[in-house]
Amino acid sequence: MAETGKPLLIKRYASRRLYNTETSDYVTLDDIAGFIRDGREVQIIDLKSGDDLTRQYLLQIIAEHESRGESVLPVDVLNDLVRSYMTGKVSVVPQFLQQSFDMLRDGQAKVVENINNMNPLSNMPGFDAMQAQQEAFMKAMTGGWAGAAAKSEPETDQAPKAESSEDLDAIKKQLADLQDKLSKLK
Repeated sequence: MAETGKPLLIKRYASRRLYNTETSDYVTLDDIAGFIRDGREVQIIDLKSGDDLTRQYLLQIIAEHESRGESVLPVDVLNDLVRSYMTGKVSVVPQFLQQSFDMLRDGQAKVVENINNMNPLSNMPGFDAMQAQQEAFMKAMTGGWAGAAAKSEPETDQAPKAESSEDLDAIKKQLADLQDKLSKLK
């Protein structure tokens, strides 16, 4: 089995074909997007020059999704990104986006973990299958972000923590309501 801690190395040949060094076969941009959705980090290197082309190919994947009508980013966000790149000033946009995605992944992972840990139905026959379906549903709804292994720095501001605590309480209440309904069905 492949070590998922290291990025999956993809080599680009002079012919522009992309080669997966782990499986020793050629891959497409859709394949690379699938690896990323599954939580894998990828690194794309030009074989001849050794240049890291990862950023270029990730942007190309997003552009292709956009061109197919699969809206990834709202137009306002795209405009802000262009503005942040076109000004000569140092922009906080990249750091803000990184921290936002880190918080989103961390929050979603905690929700899944809390749902799995606090469920009294875990002794019920067939629970493992139901849990797998639940995780697949969460992964589908979040585009696989909850499964991505990303570590964020500890929160220093208490406001986001309070909001996520309120969200967690709401989820716990909904789960308790569902459990009551399930017990009434028996």
